Amino acid sequence: MIQKLNSDYDFKAVLNAICCEERGIDIMLGKAGFSYFYISDLPCGAANILKQDALSLGAELAVHAGTPNCSVARTDALLFATQRQLEALIDKESRQPFGLRAIAAELKRFLDIERIRPKVMGIININNDSFNSSSRTAARDAAKRAEEMIDWGAEYIDIGAVSSRPGSDPIPPEDELDRLKPAIDEIYKTGIYQKAIFSLDSFEPLPIEYALEHGFRFINDITGGINKEILKLAKKFNAAICIMHMQGNQKNMQDNPHYTDVAHEVDGFFEERIRLAAEEGVDEIVLDAGIGFGKRKEHNLALIKAYSHFLRFGRELLIGASRKSLIGEISPSGVEDRLAGTIALHLKAVEYGASIIRCHDVYEHVQALKVCDALRAQNPK
Repeated sequence: MIQKLNSDYDFKAVLNAICCEERGIDIMLGKAGFSYFYISDLPCGAANILKQDALSLGAELAVHAGTPNCSVARTDALLFATQRQLEALIDKESRQPFGLRAIAAELKRFLDIERIRPKVMGIININNDSFNSSSRTAARDAAKRAEEMIDWGAEYIDIGAVSSRPGSDPIPPEDELDRLKPAIDEIYKTGIYQKAIFSLDSFEPLPIEYALEHGFRFINDITGGINKEILKLAKKFNAAICIMHMQGNQKNMQDNPHYTDVAHEVDGFFEERIRLAAEEGVDEIVLDAGIGFGKRKEHNLALIKAYSHFLRFGRELLIGASRKSLIGEISPSGVEDRLAGTIALHLKAVEYGASIIRCHDVYEHVQALKVCDALRAQNPK
């Protein structure tokens, strides 16, 4: 298995854990590039080939000290490479034996998903009990609000009619649809649905089907695709589905969230739900770690840092930390004063691999991404 490690890792500790030669650790750290990949359980022969190929390109592969003379049969390894070096290494390994073709294919999945340009998803809540009152919009005004967000640069619009804040109560799907219909009908009648990807934030088949019949192309399911009827609708309408992790349900999720290893458990959840979706013929899947859904502050922060690891699934990653209580825990503030913290979390998540930012403040996020793009253009990898 390959894991992509973000730049915040203690790489000296990682190299010591691999049992690298002590004298070579500082040399290898000095060569560190922009990308770091932890490769588990490499056969000695494959590791030696991969190391030589990496060195020939100016990259580096840290291995167990016993690897060169094969005094160990297998080794974990840490690959350091810039994007260009990684591209060349993938090309080389795709023609090598000893399982290196499979490693090349896995590295390419990381590279391909990282190249996806970050996009903004604007939030519109057609209910009167969402935690951020500024996102609440009357159904009759939803189309106008969506068009405004699209003009600012939103490429996704996520509309919901039921609050998923901690402690919130579900409502009957018929009532949910009644709330949504005026908004969906207006968006469809005016053709606004053709200007962006419209998403329905729901886990009920009844309103989801109505939305998909009227131009929506994305299902934002906080229950993680557990309902096969929703997966069948995604297949029927060729729609994408966002699979989000939540411990418990919106009523009890913050009662006492607990994990042994939150990143590992969410990773396992994603693996299982992707499999279930594939069994129903659904392939267009986005993953969301579910910031604030059955997590404490330390869980949320650990998950954002783990986004680089979740890239291994080869799926786009959605981040949704907009104005959430996590920010207030870090820097005491009300919902209305959490924009700066929101942008900080979201940009860090993008750095770690997120490519869809679900947010209340579209204009500010689009501007922030444009500035980041300009900086990257001045220092291409």
